[in-house]
Amino acid sequence: MTDKTVSSASEAVADIFDGATVMIGGFGEAGSPIELIHALIDLGANDLTVVNNNTGNGEIGLAALIGRGQVRKMICSYPRSSHSSVFPELYRAGKIELEIVPQGTLAERIRAGGAGIPAFFTPTAAGTLLAEGKESREFEGRTCVMEHWLKADFALVKCERGDRLGNLTYNKTARNFSPILCMAAATTIVQTRRLVEPGAIDPEHVVTPAIFVNRIVEIPDPLDESRLVAEGTRYP
Repeated sequence: MTDKTVSSASEAVADIFDGATVMIGGFGEAGSPIELIHALIDLGANDLTVVNNNTGNGEIGLAALIGRGQVRKMICSYPRSSHSSVFPELYRAGKIELEIVPQGTLAERIRAGGAGIPAFFTPTAAGTLLAEGKESREFEGRTCVMEHWLKADFALVKCERGDRLGNLTYNKTARNFSPILCMAAATTIVQTRRLVEPGAIDPEHVVTPAIFVNRIVEIPDPLDESRLVAEGTRYP
């Protein structure tokens, strides 16, 4: 058995390199690993490709990472939400790249990456701008577009409870994309609200098995993204 715990968020992300592809968990604020993202900002890794459902809110977390100019390209479903301003401004100025992927397709591309499936066909986006330049085929009279898997060098994930081996459970909808991100990344880094000993999590309740986790750090009082956005907090 391998103890995968590290002592700090900064230690957990220390080997993320310039040019890396980083998947980040979260659906808006739910499940966003803010402490790991802020540690990545402090690390200073640049030229990153980031995969996330959106582009962050306010000027903390993912939005702050983008605002610092550390992200070269975003792959996401919702590049603009009610509290996003950093990404839209940079995109209009031509300072960041964007690949829009329908949400279900995004999830399936990530799942395919973790399952070792190089590509699949889906009717989503057929006949739209998002299908341009992609192979299409007909299945039962319906046009489907070929989409490639998504894999990453690193995944940053937040969970509710995790043991020292890396078995994870999540808090309700904060689970969102995180289980498939863990499978699709070469190195999965997790922040957990509660670190427990092996055996403390019922095996029937484990959502992400330890085999998909490389490092885990306890963050017992994680930041509340909605509160920080409402207060106008900026990072750093």
